[in-house]
Amino acid sequence: MATTTAATSATSSSALTTPVSVASSSNAGAAGGSVINVSSLVSELVQATEAPQQALITNQTQAVTANISALGTLKSALSTFQSSLTALSTPTAFNSVAASSSDQDLVTATADSSAVDGTYAVTVSNLASSQQLLSGPIAGGSGATVGTGTLTLSVGGQSFNVTIDGTDNTLSGIAAAINSATGNTGITATVIQGTDGAHLLLSSSQTGAANTITVTESDGGTGLATLTYGTGNTANYKQVAAAADASFSVAGVPYTSASNTVSSAISGLTLSLLGLTATGTGTGTTPSSVNVTVSSDDSTVASNIQAFVSAYNTLHGVFTSLGNYDSTSGTAGQFLGNAVFTGVVNQVQNALYSQVGSSTYNTLASIGITTQSDGTLSLNSATLQSALASNFNDVSQLFSGTNGIASQLNSDITSALGGSGSISSYGQTLVQQENALQTQTNTLDTQMQALTASLTQQYASLNTLLSSLQTTSSFLTQQLSSLPTVQGTPNA
Repeated sequence: MATTTAATSATSSSALTTPVSVASSSNAGAAGGSVINVSSLVSELVQATEAPQQALITNQTQAVTANISALGTLKSALSTFQSSLTALSTPTAFNSVAASSSDQDLVTATADSSAVDGTYAVTVSNLASSQQLLSGPIAGGSGATVGTGTLTLSVGGQSFNVTIDGTDNTLSGIAAAINSATGNTGITATVIQGTDGAHLLLSSSQTGAANTITVTESDGGTGLATLTYGTGNTANYKQVAAAADASFSVAGVPYTSASNTVSSAISGLTLSLLGLTATGTGTGTTPSSVNVTVSSDDSTVASNIQAFVSAYNTLHGVFTSLGNYDSTSGTAGQFLGNAVFTGVVNQVQNALYSQVGSSTYNTLASIGITTQSDGTLSLNSATLQSALASNFNDVSQLFSGTNGIASQLNSDITSALGGSGSISSYGQTLVQQENALQTQTNTLDTQMQALTASLTQQYASLNTLLSSLQTTSSFLTQQLSSLPTVQGTPNA
């Protein structure tokens, strides 16, 4: 019995010497008597609360961002395609005409949209020319001193002054000063060296009989006077080329022009006169007149239609990437099933495959534009050329009429991209969603900050209590361990 009592007493004493641990005091963050690593515990609890909510917001934000990016791609593709419609969407766009000449060496022509189809006989008896004057020889050559003062040169009534001083009073210096003069109205000066001395060559850049050169001076009649020229004073220069007007006729109607480029003789046509016809030269090898022909510019229209086909194929590629499902890779386009996107695609395709009017050429297929198996368009150039040649106006109406394909597409795209259009409205909705998600993120951050503060306060208080209990436990253990051991009386 004494042995049992002693053993029980020893066991009780051993238990009291082991501290009761409410929380691990060996935690890396539990220093200075702390029982709980408050910051680590709070961080884990807050993260566990925040993570699922933040994950939901993040996923939604990524989806909205992807839609905004895809919408930007769609808008850009539609705008690029719309630019190809400019040359086809209005009747005036089809007023493209071309002018040709029967002799490009004598007369060339360009036409604008106001030119009227027809053939015009042009005869050229004289070309416009500019005046050129060659001075008499200057003794001593180009480096000899001529004089100082001021030269006033004019052509066609417009004048400029050239001041000559001791730095440029030679013939070469005077030529350089004329060429670099401020306000030079179109006179160039060149020094030509001959066996009889140096000469000053003055050339006007302005053609026409009225554009003659005059030269006056203000040096008192000394050295610079040898370079003057004008009415009643022509002895100092020889006229190498005279200022003259162009003389020509269109359909027998005479016309004169100060320039060889004439845009006022035939409405909508600009003529460039390059040589004389037989009437002017008197030779039998040169034609007596040049035929300038104005006709519809089929080649430009065909080129614009080809550009339209290519532009649509590029747009179709964007439609495919955004709205189709790739079974090979198992990926779907960002706008697969999107109502706004589907609506835009349907609008474009409805306009593209519509029938315009009741003429022979009332669909794209009728002029050689057909759909291939992948949805892109293909153009048969021979069919298109035949349509343009047989009924240019019908082809024009197919694209540019009131309900024409190009005009309808242009209207639909303008509407969709406009401020109240489907694409713009959808873009505004996406931005609102993006802003709302950012607000949710900010709200969640605020809530988590509040939760962090609350939990930190609660667990800090608990930590203080546990630390106090641990201290009390240690004290009691020490006190109990110091009590005398009760020895049992052995059995007799």
